[in-house]
Parts: sequence; structure tokens; C-alpha cells
Amino acid sequence: MSTLAEWISPEKKYCLFIGAGFSKWAINLPTAAELFDYDIKLWGSRETKKLEELKKIKDAWDRENPSGNPEEFIRLMIESSKKEKQLVTWYIARRLADPFIAESSIMTTYYGRKYQQRRVMMFDDTRRLKIAGIIKAKNFINSLLGPPLQGIITTNYDLLVEYALGTKGFNYGKKMEMLYGQWAMPIRRLRDGPVFLKGDLPLIKLHGSISKTEKGYCTDGRGGITGRALIIPPTQNKEIMNFVSLEWRNAENILKNSSTIIFFGFAFNQYDLNILDLLKKTESWIKKVILINRNPQIIQYAKNIWPSAEIIFIYPDDIDKDFIRTLENSRDIST
Repeated sequence: MSTLAEWISPEKKYCLFIGAGFSKWAINLPTAAELFDYDIKLWGSRETKKLEELKKIKDAWDRENPSGNPEEFIRLMIESSKKEKQLVTWYIARRLADPFIAESSIMTTYYGRKYQQRRVMMFDDTRRLKIAGIIKAKNFINSLLGPPLQGIITTNYDLLVEYALGTKGFNYGKKMEMLYGQWAMPIRRLRDGPVFLKGDLPLIKLHGSISKTEKGYCTDGRGGITGRALIIPPTQNKEIMNFVSLEWRNAENILKNSSTIIFFGFAFNQYDLNILDLLKKTESWIKKVILINRNPQIIQYAKNIWPSAEIIFIYPDDIDKDFIRTLENSRDIST
């Protein structure tokens, strides 16, 4: 089977830049506009109480703001109080972690009652490879692997790429970084020693991750359950926090080493000024831009940033048929 690494000339290095549309395509995770569908499996009375409280606030806001969008509501919550900020941040991380939460064979006792533990699956948990969406993402990323691929940059918080690659397939910007948390194999079969990211491929998460807490990156997405994940919530005109400053420098280096950028499911939101400024810095050296998206409107956004680059637009549904052939048959639409 041919790969994109073979299709693009080896001297033309490239990177993959993925947005919410990639996770939507692969495993039907919600985009920002769809976040408040409350489609989560609740675990216990504490989560039920949290969700009911959030629904009550959101319903009241919707009545007062019939034309409002989720980003406006999230910003209001963040700016209202520490409690409301924690509530909406917990929900966002919890919603994106939900497809990857699995029951454990370990039981815990709480106030004399026994409960089955649950946790977001670890990156190397063998159960992840039974989830169709992870396999779909894995197959696509595998088609890109090769020396020309400089790294993956994403604005997503979810762990889809981590599950697709496993700890031997990626790093968060530094190879052999130690992760916090449970060891990285099925819970029933432990091994000695901590978990290290052994992959050569950088995965850079510009807006944080449900795998990142104040301790650092973890072996799973525990922040999606506890509400302690370090993420920059999806609001208009996001402010870049110190906890991702190194990630932004790593992203700049990946872009500097690339002559082609492949965007999958990235919306080019015109209010994400920091992201747009990051991309505009690449105008002088980016030669090709591949847009995998359902919205042709982003073609013009790309032209505005890279007026001299070759621009190719591909619908995500075409990838399932034959991605390489689709690329070969695609034409430059930059003129």
C-alpha cells in the first residue's frame, strides 16, 4: 500500500495540523458548536449533580441569548467565578474523554459501599484497538508516517492521536519524557518502572490536553474525569497560557522545518488570532497546503495566508475510498 510519505517528494518535508473536525470524522467527538449535547455516561451522584447544575445555568443563558454561541457562554462561565470556571472546564474535558472511559476490574469502597472503578483508558491499553474510531484515525496517520513527517500539531484536547500511536509512536516534544499516573498497560497486568514516551514523532497540543495536569503529562486522560485537566477552553480570542508556552515554541520549529502543511478538520476560525498569527509567519516558505475539510469556505482563508502556495482541497469522506489517489487526482486551486 502506498503512503503519503511516498507521494510527497522526500525533500519536501510536511506536517499535519489537525482540528476538531478530525476527531469528529474519526470518532464523532463534538466540535465547539456541538459541545453542549450532554452526551456522557454519568458515574455517580457527584457527576449527576454537576451536570444538572451546568444544564440549569446553560438553559437560563440560552433563554436570554437565543442567538448566542457556545464560545460566548464558555467565556461568561470562565469570567464569572472560580466555581463556574471549574464547572464548565470539567464538563468540556469530561465530554471529550467519555468515549474512552472504561470500567476497571478493581473495586473501591466508599462510605461502606463498593463501587467499580472507572478511568480514561491508558495510551497503551489494548482495549483501545477495539474502538473503530481509533482504528480509523490510526490508519490515516499511518498513511503519513515517514521521514518527511516533521510532527503533528493540534488544537484538540482529546486523546485520539495518543491512542492511535501509543507511547512508542509519539512524544509531546521531547523523546523519553516520563509520564505521570498508572503504568501503560491493561490494569490487570502491571509492569515494573514508569512509562516513557519512546516515539520519534512530536505531537504538539497548542491548547492543552485532558492528559495534562499540574504534574505534567499523564499516561491517560484522568483530567477528563477529575476536572483538573489543563486546557484553554474554546472561547473567542483565546489567551495563550504559560502551561503551553513550550508547546507553541515546538510548533514553530515544526512549521519552520516543513514546506507542506496538511490541515485536517481545522476551521481557520478568524477569531483565533494567535493561531492565525502563527500560521502567517510561514507564508514565505510554505509551498503546498492540503485542506481536508467539509467546508470549502476555508479555501479562501488559506489563500489569504499563503497567496503563493499550491492549495488542494479534499472532502474527508473521500479519504475512506483512496486517499492517495484522491491526492494524485486533485488539482491546484490556489489561482
